Amino acid sequence: MYPIILFDGYCNLCNTSVNFIIRLDKKKRFRFASLQSATGKKFKKRYSISEKTDSVILIYNNGYLIESDAGIKILNLLGFPW
Repeated sequence: MYPIILFDGYCNLCNTSVNFIIRLDKKKRFRFASLQSATGKKFKKRYSISEKTDSVILIYNNGYLIESDAGIKILNLLGFPW
């Protein structure tokens, strides 16, 4: 399964970050969905993530990471030099 990044679709910083990741993701390994989308809501429900969560979430290896933990893992998955 591909790592899935859930992000706040209303947040300009989040959208800019997603565009940054897309540019760096040369191997096209990540998939993306906004938290407000049907897909985002499905993943939040599947992993029992609070509806109030509006931070970046990384769905990875049958679990999830949130906030800075998600950000660090995303950079790690992008590989060197990140």
